[in-house]
Amino acid sequence: MPDAIEVRKVPLHTVSDASELGKLIDAGVMEAGRVIAVIGKTEGNGGVNDYTRIIADRAFREILVEKGADPAKVKEIPIVWSGGTDGVISPHATVFATVPAEQAPQTDEPRLTVGFAMSEQLAPEEIGYLPMVEKVAAAVKVAMERAGITDPADVHYVQTKTPLLTIHTIRDAKSRGQKVWTEHTHESMDLSNGCTALGIAVALGEIEMPTDADVMHNRDLYSSVASCSSGVELDQAQVVVVGNARGVGGRYRIGHSVMNDALDQDGIWAAIKDAGLDLPERPHRSDLGGRLVNVFLKCEASQDGTVQGRRNAMLDDSDVHWHRQIKSCVGGVTASVTGDPAVFVSVSAAHQGPEGGGPVAAIIDLGDEPTGYRA
Repeated sequence: MPDAIEVRKVPLHTVSDASELGKLIDAGVMEAGRVIAVIGKTEGNGGVNDYTRIIADRAFREILVEKGADPAKVKEIPIVWSGGTDGVISPHATVFATVPAEQAPQTDEPRLTVGFAMSEQLAPEEIGYLPMVEKVAAAVKVAMERAGITDPADVHYVQTKTPLLTIHTIRDAKSRGQKVWTEHTHESMDLSNGCTALGIAVALGEIEMPTDADVMHNRDLYSSVASCSSGVELDQAQVVVVGNARGVGGRYRIGHSVMNDALDQDGIWAAIKDAGLDLPERPHRSDLGGRLVNVFLKCEASQDGTVQGRRNAMLDDSDVHWHRQIKSCVGGVTASVTGDPAVFVSVSAAHQGPEGGGPVAAIIDLGDEPTGYRA
């Protein structure tokens, strides 16, 4: 049985700042050697050359070593950064750490559990094709096992980081006589995310194994719990599975739902309710009472160029890429629900939730003294 989990959200005061994590460790909230995953937002451009992710990654690993964690083990911790805090989205990180059994609140009710795995190496010519789907699916199953989850219905959030295509990796594939799905590096971000989401959906039994032709084209195939990011930092799929399990103990619980479009606030509230928070029929952020730790969303500009039947110009805009626009929009909608601009909203949601919408996961604190944000 895996250990109980402590989870806290911390602000980033600068892109290279991990001081708030250091304060949690100094206060005894969590031990540096027990941190098992970090998922956060950085203030870069969110694109192929967003090196703020690397800067933040280094800062968080360095603080863990400084506070006493084993440097070799720190290198293996999955730290997933999503670049781009457009609009009101505030740079932050959600930190997951295990809790010694004797310190964890005991309960037979389902409580938060986390598992991590790395896939086999992904060659550039596999990105966008079935070998990537298969390797991701295999890694998800390993992460589930490590989280102590046997029923896919208990998985509520799968955060991944996968490689995208760069000029260098495209040339590498060609030098070996291989072809790549696209030679547009920015497009390969959407491609990597979408193909990874299909792997998650296969692993959890949400869909049957797709075909190569389905990737990025059959948007009826999707996962309701996938949150996929990609970057230049690695050549494997980094997989973090978050769900609930009985017997692990602890004070936190996770739930999920989907937004059906960019304005679907009800989808966010549904995820919070699914996590187990008792709310009125028409809730308000004042009803959260500090129990919401964080929400995690993916978003996508609808391919038909509309929201709620009204036309928009995001997909036609040559000045500001639609990635930036939809992220800002959904970030604002989400912050209006939570009352906290430090929300994890990530763009490029192909095969992640319904077309034009996206998955939502919510973690709540069921303890006597909730640790969530209060404005």
